[in-house]
Amino acid sequence: MNHTLLIIGYVWPEPNSSAAGVRMLQLIQLFRHHDWQVVFASPAALSEHRYDLHSLEVKECQIQLNHDSFDAFVGELNPQAVLFDRFMMEEQFGWRVAKACPNALRILNTEDLHSLRQARELRLKQRLKHNDFDIAELWQSDANTLYNLMANTENSLREVAAIARSDLTLMISDFENALLQDAFQIPTGHLFTLPFLYNRPTVAPKTYEQRQQMVFIGNFRHAPNWDAVLWLKTELWPKIRARLPQAKLHIYGAYPAQKVTDLHNPKQGFIVKGWANDAMQVIGDARLLLAPLRFGAGIKGKLAEAMLCGTPNITTPIGSEAMQTTGLAWPGAISTSVDDFVEQSVQLFQNATLWQNASQQAVQQGTAQYCQTETGELLIQRINDLLANLQAHRTSYFTGLMLNHHHHKSTQYMGQWIEAKNRLKS
Repeated sequence: MNHTLLIIGYVWPEPNSSAAGVRMLQLIQLFRHHDWQVVFASPAALSEHRYDLHSLEVKECQIQLNHDSFDAFVGELNPQAVLFDRFMMEEQFGWRVAKACPNALRILNTEDLHSLRQARELRLKQRLKHNDFDIAELWQSDANTLYNLMANTENSLREVAAIARSDLTLMISDFENALLQDAFQIPTGHLFTLPFLYNRPTVAPKTYEQRQQMVFIGNFRHAPNWDAVLWLKTELWPKIRARLPQAKLHIYGAYPAQKVTDLHNPKQGFIVKGWANDAMQVIGDARLLLAPLRFGAGIKGKLAEAMLCGTPNITTPIGSEAMQTTGLAWPGAISTSVDDFVEQSVQLFQNATLWQNASQQAVQQGTAQYCQTETGELLIQRINDLLANLQAHRTSYFTGLMLNHHHHKSTQYMGQWIEAKNRLKS
């Protein structure tokens, strides 16, 4: 029997724009490979750079927020599973799915743990604002510290509640999976770690001599990327450039606002390129990838792709979080200070032997971690098991039952109030 999966997307998938777009495309391809019928629906406007889902035989549907037309749509579709792309979609549509299709498995795809990333961003902004800055504080990652950082933020309350309400939540990393279990008491049976599912590289990486410039890449609508580029421009790159007067840093990324393009300065070797048609190509052409992330969460797509391209990277403990492999050296350097970031960048850029070792390590680590089809097979198996025992699974977690009851009632009444108000306006 063919199963149907309804994906409710926060945005339309753009794999050439963001790691989130890459992950969503990989999820769709995984379900299609297992003969699931996939329908992708979103309240977002159709985007110019969205992936052609019709090429995967995926039906596209635009849906409305706070409108009962969705109830008829999902009831008629009657999917076996519904995947909410990020917790905001679960908040908006979860109660409607539960009401119209109570036996549909409800899956939450987090992309990364938004509330962790946003709590770290808030801490950084507060330290910078009050000139009370100890960079070592940014790298603290034990569960107790992170819980205290997150516990009183609205986004944490919302996101963890959505996770508790869902039958299964997909986490990008074991690190975030463990944090939810240890600090927030989410049962292990309600979580599944699914890292990126890239295809194995088919061509040899370019050599040291074939690569000249350094590169940064990232969607500029993603706050950690803008902060990283600004830090590069104001503090890191001037010191690297002083040591390497001929070096160039190419800045790529989707949706570059004017504040980004205004940083373009060829005389300083700081070259803002903007959109990249093929992220793997521009990363694979570079000698080094610089990723000075001061906040963030999840597995970083730019670092995973750098590994697969055999491109060494210089990053921070935030960048490497959840991506280090026991027994393998980091394919580049993990720096905890400005001076160390500069020194490691210069050394790796200049030393061909050091670079070659890091490049080989990159491919080995990237292939081992992010080209594993077995994890996708295990997810499909887990979903089939849950579909066969859904009521028992839900009953086993009383907090989830309780949150579903209260949230769905309050959200239903709020949604219906907004819907009625909109009708009066029209």
